[in-house]
Amino acid sequence: MNPINVILVFVVIFILAGIRIVYEYKRAVKFRFGKYVSLLQPGFRWIIPVVERIQLVDIRVITINIQKQEVMTQDNVPCHINGVLFFKIEDATKAILEVEDYVFAISQMAQATLRDVCGKVELDTILSKREEIGKNIKEIVELETEVWGISIQDVKIKDIELPENMKRSMANQAEAERSRRARIILAEAEKQAADKLLQAGKVIDESPSAIKLRLYQTLSNIASEKNSTIVFPFPEEVLPAKKRKE
Repeated sequence: MNPINVILVFVVIFILAGIRIVYEYKRAVKFRFGKYVSLLQPGFRWIIPVVERIQLVDIRVITINIQKQEVMTQDNVPCHINGVLFFKIEDATKAILEVEDYVFAISQMAQATLRDVCGKVELDTILSKREEIGKNIKEIVELETEVWGISIQDVKIKDIELPENMKRSMANQAEAERSRRARIILAEAEKQAADKLLQAGKVIDESPSAIKLRLYQTLSNIASEKNSTIVFPFPEEVLPAKKRKE
């Protein structure tokens, strides 16, 4: 075989071996003999085979689950809480050089922070202010991960699991609250009905015609059943006359 052809083949292989394609949503950290050289932007790139290598970093928003943590709240209620964290690589170079495994590190940081934040508040606060709890966790984790070139986008509390006895107590409390509200509504309705009856009584007391109309309406209601006999113990004329104004 012609030596020139052999050399050309090796050159072609050498060139092809160094070709790298960096996608738009990634960045490539380039190393030469293990030393950081530069950050490669998206597009067609070439590195020196064997001598250089690259490590790709995804700069899109990444989602990780915060594993279920057993937490003792400030009011001594044991519960299990999990969540989800969203983060984004702002500086790919720092994310590679400053921390060994940024995904694992963020996950551990989020778990520890969740236990710490939830352990300092009462159960009612955790149940009613999930957004505020998530915001507090985000601020603490972001402060720690900022030196890694990582931005925490958001933290959400997903599930809160309570002991069975606590669930029963909360159900009983909710039932008692609903019963209390029902009694208040019923009492308010009776008060309004009594006020209306009092107004109607005053109108009837001041108007003989109103008394007669009310009497006829009552008789009509009784007669609709067709199983009663109506007896007048006194003539209609003895009904009280309209009061004279003094």
